[in-house]
Amino acid sequence: ADRLFGPEQYKDAKVSYENVPTVVFSHPPIGTVGLTEPQAAKKYGAENLKIYSSTFTNLFYGIFDMEPADKPKTTMKVVCAGAEDKVVGLHIIGLGADEMLQGFGVAIKIGCTKADLDSCVAIHP
Repeated sequence: ADRLFGPEQYKDAKVSYENVPTVVFSHPPIGTVGLTEPQAAKKYGAENLKIYSSTFTNLFYGIFDMEPADKPKTTMKVVCAGAEDKVVGLHIIGLGADEMLQGFGVAIKIGCTKADLDSCVAIHP
């Protein structure tokens, strides 16, 4: 719309389809943004990657009187490249993945690093 109807400065604007978050609205939802681990290895070299993953209980289940092992889990994988650990891919499966991914998509789009993610204080009860 900006290109067609906006000011002159947008007449040559193009949409970037790189790092567009994608979600499968399944049960549990699955979301991805950026490169997969194999794609990142091909682009940056496997020796230049660091892969971080974590499995945790979603906060939604925190108050339920259940054994921790019985609570559904969320798994997140972060693909980082280079000495600065630039985040080049992020993948989530679990409750809330669909809602979490948009924020990560913005962060990756502006070039966040693993240190940027680590220094962010997330909301929690």
